[in-house]
Amino acid sequence: MPATEKLPPILDVIPRVTPPFDPGFRPMTLACRSYRAAAAVSGAVPVRIGVEREDGLISTFETEVGGDKAPAPASALVVGWMVKFLLWSRGGWRIYFEGPPDLGAAIRTAFSETGTRAFDVGLMSGVYEKPFEVVLVRPGEFPAARESQLSLGGHLDGCRIGFDLGASDYKIAAVRDGVPLYTEEIPWTPGEQADPEYHGRLIREGLQKAASHLPRVDAIGGSSAGIYIRNQVRTASLFRSVPADTFEAKVKTMFLKIRDEWGVPFEVINDGEVTALAGMLSLGEKAVLGVAMGSSEAAGFLDVEGHLPGWLDELAFAPLDANPGAVVDEWSKARGVGANYFSQQAVNRLALAAGFTFPAEVKLPERLKEIQRLVEQGDGRAVRVFEAIGIYLGYTIPWYETFYDLRNLLVLGRVMSGAGGTIIMEKAGEVLRTEFPDTASRVRLHLLDERSRRVGQAVAAASLPRIG
Repeated sequence: MPATEKLPPILDVIPRVTPPFDPGFRPMTLACRSYRAAAAVSGAVPVRIGVEREDGLISTFETEVGGDKAPAPASALVVGWMVKFLLWSRGGWRIYFEGPPDLGAAIRTAFSETGTRAFDVGLMSGVYEKPFEVVLVRPGEFPAARESQLSLGGHLDGCRIGFDLGASDYKIAAVRDGVPLYTEEIPWTPGEQADPEYHGRLIREGLQKAASHLPRVDAIGGSSAGIYIRNQVRTASLFRSVPADTFEAKVKTMFLKIRDEWGVPFEVINDGEVTALAGMLSLGEKAVLGVAMGSSEAAGFLDVEGHLPGWLDELAFAPLDANPGAVVDEWSKARGVGANYFSQQAVNRLALAAGFTFPAEVKLPERLKEIQRLVEQGDGRAVRVFEAIGIYLGYTIPWYETFYDLRNLLVLGRVMSGAGGTIIMEKAGEVLRTEFPDTASRVRLHLLDERSRRVGQAVAAASLPRIG
């Protein structure tokens, strides 16, 4: 929706708790709650959505749309948000839609190479190496759900190396029988490097450094921002400066080559999934949605059985703010997506809105540290920056609960370090108690200790491969 357009009145719901420096914030969860209430009294019509990804795996979702009191423009917006969220949370190259034909046609138009969701279509086509399509399904022909349950993670035996690749640093850990013997955060600038030899060299150097703290290496596990399928890099912001032909030749199979060099069990997956795994290992809980607030937003989910479903969980590109004038993501060009609300980018955006200024050469990690330092000194504007992020989180948790059967939300990452992280959690809890008491009674919020917030993913990643 262009910034000049307005939300239909039924969706334009002002939150009771307004985030500082962002008065236009309109939580999608409130918009959808208002829409559902209207649909319920106007003859609700069922809608089913399916998303197909690799190996014929299909995730399904059901909702309802309304009649006269839930007009067509509002229906198209709400269902479009849901389809986009499902696409980025589950992953996929094919959408199945069963519902009103005109609404299905609107979804097909939006999710096409020339539609408003052309970025989503192009990226998913590349990730899954299949032409993207929207299939309008007749009643009785909707496909059954077919999910996978990965058995990765939670293996603590032996001598292991774990790594977590971030945009401003990467973490490395040497772990023996579940006990970290060595952890380190190593600065790097992967997004600026056009030659993937840079990435490969630093990753290999980190692995060797960790190996020097172990009598042997039995397995290696890693996490990274991006999309990984069977240890292959399909897309990742860490390699955004690498030309497409070089990416295909040298980046896509980079981790397969590193695996072969070490000759041990090796697994690399999305950093969000490892966030959830870190939550299970640290908390002893299942049904965990892990959210890492770093250079972007990473997320991952372990179900009620403690399994990784193998979903994409790229919530950095999933929508959460219905405001037509919401901030535009620099990569996807979409408005109101997670990367701009739960990350260093969010801190910078809010800090600038609060009146802080930074020299152009000061990068986002340093800006984050400065605002965190000011929080420790009691600076009111800096405190309100983190209060805003906490309010965003509080309104987004029920939205996440729409798509995930979660009972525990674990939040970690650089943005959560120090007093700012505590402020975020306190404000999120306040919003839940104020607006969503049912969610507050179901979902527990967790914040790990300071060191675990920063390097816990690398330690958890070490547990990914099974030995033998």
